[in-house]
Amino acid sequence: MMQLRRLLPLLTLTLATCGPARGTAPAVAASPAVSLDRITLPPGFHIALYAAVPGARSLALGPKGTVFVGTQGRSSKVYALRDRNHDGAAEDVLTIASGLDTPNGVAVRDGALFVAENGRILRFDGIEEALDAPPGPAVVFGGLPKERSHGWKFIAFGPDGLLYVPVGAPCNICDRELPFATISRMKPDGTGFETYVRGVRNTVGFDWDANGQLWFTDNGRDMLGDDVPPDELNRVTKAGQHFGYPYCHAGDIADPEFGKDHPCSAYVAPVRKLDAHVAAIGMRFYRGAMFPSEYKGQIFIAEHGSWNRTQKSGYRVMLARVANGAVTSYEPFAHGWLQGEVDWGRPVDVQELPDGSLLISDDKAGAVYRVTYSK
Repeated sequence: MMQLRRLLPLLTLTLATCGPARGTAPAVAASPAVSLDRITLPPGFHIALYAAVPGARSLALGPKGTVFVGTQGRSSKVYALRDRNHDGAAEDVLTIASGLDTPNGVAVRDGALFVAENGRILRFDGIEEALDAPPGPAVVFGGLPKERSHGWKFIAFGPDGLLYVPVGAPCNICDRELPFATISRMKPDGTGFETYVRGVRNTVGFDWDANGQLWFTDNGRDMLGDDVPPDELNRVTKAGQHFGYPYCHAGDIADPEFGKDHPCSAYVAPVRKLDAHVAAIGMRFYRGAMFPSEYKGQIFIAEHGSWNRTQKSGYRVMLARVANGAVTSYEPFAHGWLQGEVDWGRPVDVQELPDGSLLISDDKAGAVYRVTYSK
């Protein structure tokens, strides 16, 4: 049973809370009041502020423990968080780059930070050795569409060493040419760009299981009602699969505009139907040892929250329990960002730290939290 954990008093997120900001520009204070005492967690779990980060979205971990944070907007920043004294909170909030176009996606490989803008992929070499004086970026790939609707991107390197990059549909519902509504992949140097899977409306989170199969969240279309269609949790079993958009939603709902002559049986159904309009985005398999053993191999999913329901839904972190490739349950893990119809925060992404604790980003409150477990 979930129970309310009165963990912390009302927190004021200021620069004093997270330590001095360094780097190329001063950090900006997050929203004035974050009520972590309102967050409900299972018994034994605790949540605390890791850092105040304006507009914090996608998270990535460097080999030396630096946490990189992407943001969103036409003139946005990428941050690096550094916990120098290893006390579970970042003392340094450093600006790696500014003035970028929606640098939502971040990933690290071979000492370099990769950043996905709206229309291109950048690379910052040797980044953890140069956090206080970051290098200028190299353009890895500049051929991505620049449409702004669903133009923000989550990126990650797969077990095959390739960089996976989604391109969302540039609309609520439409039938556009490739590379829209796909997940594509490329070599780290930007060559070999290819479509991996199709029929993906807008994924902003994915990860690979122990068998090397890609799982991803996908946001369902709008304007069909409060509860239709569900968001999706999907699994790729082979390259070239089509997950239905714009013809079929959630495996069995024919689109009223584009579904004619496109039977849902022709497309891959989700592993799990999620709630409608919850904006399920960031997700990770838990691989650590801090949490109880029953959490290992399970999936944490950040639900950013609805904008077009009569009553709001989402605004929480969910746990998908997985066994033999199937999702056996889907239940709240952390919730309380939504109080009645008022949301004070919106979870975006999750990222495990080397000690097994779990970070959660929140772009509305401008914060990154850390969840720990102790008996």
